[in-house]
Amino acid sequence: MTSLYEYSKSRPVVIAGPCVMESPGLLDEVASVLHDIKNRKGYRIVFKSSFDKANRTSVHSFRGPGLEKGLTWLQDIKSRYQLEVTTDIHESYQAGPAGQVVDVLQIPAFLCRQTDLVVAAAQTGRVVNIKKAQFLTAEDMKYPLEKAKSTGNEQVWLTERGNIMGYNNLVVDFRNIPAMKLHGVPVIMDCTHAVQQPGGGVTGGNRALVKPMALAAKAFGADGYFFEVHPDPPKGLSDAANMYYLDRFEELLVELIAR
Repeated sequence: MTSLYEYSKSRPVVIAGPCVMESPGLLDEVASVLHDIKNRKGYRIVFKSSFDKANRTSVHSFRGPGLEKGLTWLQDIKSRYQLEVTTDIHESYQAGPAGQVVDVLQIPAFLCRQTDLVVAAAQTGRVVNIKKAQFLTAEDMKYPLEKAKSTGNEQVWLTERGNIMGYNNLVVDFRNIPAMKLHGVPVIMDCTHAVQQPGGGVTGGNRALVKPMALAAKAFGADGYFFEVHPDPPKGLSDAANMYYLDRFEELLVELIAR
């Protein structure tokens, strides 16, 4: 099989899964659907979920099962459903253990300038997906990219997720996609975090805009798409307002990905 990174240079990659690892049962339910879509449609789907949401707005928010248990759950999903997997890390020491399980290490947007974190992720040899900070330009993403590549690891993706404009809202400038592609790496569109309305104790969002975000990103040349999906998004324990409905996800992908 073509490596995930090489594949992403020529065909769309889909990253999808629940925002946070709420339970093994939830991961199993979502992975089962994604596995079925992958097998029937031939899409390259990477299963995503977070073992620790360390950047929640409120100290009272649910964070997840933690590193050890979360990686065990991800390994189980990877083994049983033959799905490539990814998760985000927030501290350098997490890169090594996570890199033994996942195929892609994700650097959260707020942390993309953390040199030690980016370097530790790249040193694992895994694909590193660096999300563009809400306060950076597309051009400035060359610096996190250089940090990752300084390790000799050339397998780096950059992800667009909008810029914060104050007043609890994000704005997506789709020109960032071709601008980041000039750095010479594949660019992913985060279609669900881009519709967030941050702040206010609990982050809001508008999931009705997820599909238009994805289609617009396609028009601007995105190499892949990131979606947080859930069987019952309003009841999700993180990003409830912007996660996409699992039972509508295949329909969206069929329209988005031309075969």
